[in-house]
Amino acid sequence: MNFINGPCGYFNMIVITSRSSSIPIVFRRQLSALTTLPLTLSQTNKNGQKHDPPSKINSPPPLGRLRASVVSPESTHFVDSYLTHSFFSDELKISAKNGFLSRGRQLHAHIVKLGYYNVLALQNQLLHVYVKCKVYYDACRLFDEMLVRNVVTWNTLICGAAHCGRSFKSNLNLGFCYFKRMLSEMVGPDCVTFTSLLHTCIELYDIEIGRQVHCFIMKFGLCRDCFVSSALVDLYAKFGLVGDARRIFDNILDRDLVSWNVMVYCYALNCLVRDAFGLFNLMRLEGIKEDDFTCTNLLNSAAIYGSCELGRQIHGLVIKLSFDLDVAVSSALVDMYAKNELIVDARKTFDGMLSRNVISWTTMIVGYGRVGDGKEAIKLIREMFRGDTGPDELTLASVLRSCGNSSSITEISQVHAYAMKDGFDAILSTANSLINAYSKSGNITMALDCFSSIANPDLVSWTSMIGAYAFNGLSIEGIELFERMLAYNMMPDPVAFLGVLSACSHGGLVYEGLHYFSLMTKIYHITPTIEHYTCLIDLLGRAGLLDEAFNLLTSMPVEPGPDVLGAFIGACKVHGNAGLAKWAAEKLFALEPSNPVNYTLMSNIYASEGCWLDVARIRKMMRDRCIYKVPGCSWTEIAGEVHTFVSSDKSHPRASEVYALSELLVRSMEEEDYVPNEDFTFDHV
Repeated sequence: MNFINGPCGYFNMIVITSRSSSIPIVFRRQLSALTTLPLTLSQTNKNGQKHDPPSKINSPPPLGRLRASVVSPESTHFVDSYLTHSFFSDELKISAKNGFLSRGRQLHAHIVKLGYYNVLALQNQLLHVYVKCKVYYDACRLFDEMLVRNVVTWNTLICGAAHCGRSFKSNLNLGFCYFKRMLSEMVGPDCVTFTSLLHTCIELYDIEIGRQVHCFIMKFGLCRDCFVSSALVDLYAKFGLVGDARRIFDNILDRDLVSWNVMVYCYALNCLVRDAFGLFNLMRLEGIKEDDFTCTNLLNSAAIYGSCELGRQIHGLVIKLSFDLDVAVSSALVDMYAKNELIVDARKTFDGMLSRNVISWTTMIVGYGRVGDGKEAIKLIREMFRGDTGPDELTLASVLRSCGNSSSITEISQVHAYAMKDGFDAILSTANSLINAYSKSGNITMALDCFSSIANPDLVSWTSMIGAYAFNGLSIEGIELFERMLAYNMMPDPVAFLGVLSACSHGGLVYEGLHYFSLMTKIYHITPTIEHYTCLIDLLGRAGLLDEAFNLLTSMPVEPGPDVLGAFIGACKVHGNAGLAKWAAEKLFALEPSNPVNYTLMSNIYASEGCWLDVARIRKMMRDRCIYKVPGCSWTEIAGEVHTFVSSDKSHPRASEVYALSELLVRSMEEEDYVPNEDFTFDHV
């Protein structure tokens, strides 16, 4: 009697070699579950020595062939466990990798039927299939039924729970529950265990649990392990604890390239660009050669810092090392140039890419959206449609953001049609982007249709629709939707309150605005930001309550910014209070001395009061401090084409027709004895 030794350990199957025959007989409770394997059987001699088959099958047979190979005990009593085990192992790996749950269940059934149920290696692979398919109930059942477990078994479940995503928060906590059971059963955790737990802490966004895991790591003597230490650096980096991350990094005895890259990533993530490049220089001094991941992190740093010169230097290094052939590095280059608003250089880099993926296309499209070039963004996505790469939800959301900024309803409708065709409109991110795009183009009906089509709207969906109502002046509808959101037990966040306060401000609903501001601070205990105070001051100012607005402005716990002061000055202009406007303007000039809009606003206030000397003084200040005043523009869409106009603009091809119609309207107004309201008319400063 002996055990069959397979490729992944000893099988829990008893084999008795018959004296009269060299064929081993495998005894199970159900003898009908025996199989034969044609022409490739292993030979066993009388001494029990096993000889390998003459040829090895390179690819596993399909599942149907395994079923066809099941025969009755009368035809044979032999099972080649090695090939059967290899078949199950290969098929389980494929099922786990591709998320084939139904195939995994079929394999599970065959494993039980053929008597391999207690083989630990196959049980671990079955567990991995259920975990990868996010069927945690079945995974836990299988785990509890296992008679023998090793550290791989525990790690499979803990690691699977760690990578389930933030939408499965209960499953994230499941990882720690099994870690406690693991310790109680005296199973020693290893590096994989702790890296999975650290990833869980990041997903849970809980640094306190992360510190406790760090203590366990030190207790088990793994604090100097390069693999675990890199995961610790990543943990502290994502919580902004750069000092703690650097201390972990400095204590690593034998740093590899991954350790250096994670520390560079830490600095880049926390916008410490100089430290990132300083560490890169130190890395090169110690003889560590950079890779594509290093260059990607440095390019991201240059993009965040807004340093085109640093980015160009890294670009030169990328070309020297031939990393520009890597799609991820080239996409990072495009992103760096786009964030520095060098859209021409970004497009040159994009056009020079030998191969592109959906991230490359999306990065370039986002770059056009960043500079407000919706037309080029649409051209690029049309080119993307003609290629082999299809857009994903992020690409569509980026295009919709660009279309919304340019108010192109035709282009929004085209993107919407594509989203519906490929089912992207059911994805929340795309649906929310459609709401924003339609609202910015003034089509509130389509925005509401997109909102109503969402089966389970999240907080972003509600907030987007409330903001859409506020943006289009439908204050009552915005407030009603906010109340409806509360009735659905949806917990509002600061952005949701900002939307409803904006709705109250646009509608002049002072009582309602004060009510929601009090609700936010006293009931939901949300600390108001500068944006909330801006809405409230604008609300009071529009209603003519300048003294109340001034008291709120001077008693704010945060320093008033340009938006707050600008809103207050605008209210003072409407209600003719030049004294308070002058007080706010002095603060505004100190905050933004080179912004010509501020001087224009104050000049118009003095002009409306007839204070021409003050008007001349403000104009001189603007000429001395401001280089150039960007003219305000208006635009309209006709037959799918967006037409843009500025004051006294004659560059449009049909400018003569526009001015002729304008004169006709002026004459009609004069005939009707219409007197225009000049309170909101700005001088041409």
